[in-house]
Amino acid sequence: MNDEIIAIYCLCDDILRAMNHRGDRQQEMSDGEVMTTAIVATMYFCRNYERARKYLSELQYIPKMLSRSRFNRRLYRVEQMLLILFEALGQTWKQLNTEWVYSIDSFPIPVCANIRIPRSKIYDGKQEYRGYQASKRRYFYGIKIHLMVTESGEPVEFFLTNGSFADVKGLRVFPFDLPEGSVVYADRAYNDYEIEDLLLEAENIQLSAMRKSNSTRPLAGYVQFLQHHSWRERS
Repeated sequence: MNDEIIAIYCLCDDILRAMNHRGDRQQEMSDGEVMTTAIVATMYFCRNYERARKYLSELQYIPKMLSRSRFNRRLYRVEQMLLILFEALGQTWKQLNTEWVYSIDSFPIPVCANIRIPRSKIYDGKQEYRGYQASKRRYFYGIKIHLMVTESGEPVEFFLTNGSFADVKGLRVFPFDLPEGSVVYADRAYNDYEIEDLLLEAENIQLSAMRKSNSTRPLAGYVQFLQHHSWRERS
């Protein structure tokens, strides 16, 4: 974990230098350190910024760690830089992905337990944030992250929607900025023959979604085998 934290900081710092980014000279904690703390919290502490702050401070990775409130304010200010970092990493992982095999899926990001929905002030009880997670057979309240990853799990494209946003609609939002000849695996929620045909004809990208039992366009047995194999590997 030590090497990973150092690598994360070096990557953040290099990205900021490449952007000619200059932070305030009076800052005790640099923007690169703020970005590093956020990434470490996501990777190792289940997005718990408090645990990440405490860990990095106590082990002297970041000795001048900001207070909770100041850190949160600074985190909002580096949001665009984190997106630029993700885009740079996504492009790199695409270049390294010589197999040209990808998978797409969505995951819920609940903001509160269902029993607390009436008291939630984040989205003010709006119906569009009430979603359903089919794999867990449960409802949730919050937003969704729609994600495309390589065969080995590196994220290359993503976007956020409200919880009720249907997965199949996400096919019209993904950039699909992929090399010609790429294969994109997806589950049954992504069946859209029009998008499949359009991607294949215009970009030579094969969208291979698992078929529903009543599908009018069934797939060959070997294709179904490859789909399930890819899904198990990704999971």
